[in-house]
Amino acid sequence: MAEENSGAPQIKMSVLAQFVRDMSFENMVAQKGLTASEVQPDIQVQVSLDARKRSQDHQFDIVTKFKVTSKNKVNGDTLFLLEVDYGGIFHVEGVPEEQLHPFLMIECPRLLFPFVRRIISDVTRDGGFPPLNIDTVDFLALYRQEIARRAQPAPVAN
Repeated sequence: MAEENSGAPQIKMSVLAQFVRDMSFENMVAQKGLTASEVQPDIQVQVSLDARKRSQDHQFDIVTKFKVTSKNKVNGDTLFLLEVDYGGIFHVEGVPEEQLHPFLMIECPRLLFPFVRRIISDVTRDGGFPPLNIDTVDFLALYRQEIARRAQPAPVAN
């Protein structure tokens, strides 16, 4: 068995750095002076990803972008808006070229997610709301949706 696996490439991955690239939080409830009885939150989370090759060999920038919007079910007014771009610098070796893109867009964000989740929880709590613990993101499903979306023919403008 060891002889069969000796030809397989050895995958090496390490996280060299993690960082908040950009973040903003707007608390509309405090600005408008609403009371708790007037608020029924409806929370929406949008996730997008970005990956770039760095000038150093085998290094990549991966950025997860989260946009969390809480709207009042009563009237549709925005309660808060949180946008976080959280990145990591990864060193990746041994991944075959045809598998590199999915690896970077699935495995790397999966490693970053617990940290950005904690930031979202802390910021919403510090912003005067209950801590928001967002559900785990299925980056594989997100990747498949994006590939399917890109495979769709572009609409023709008349």
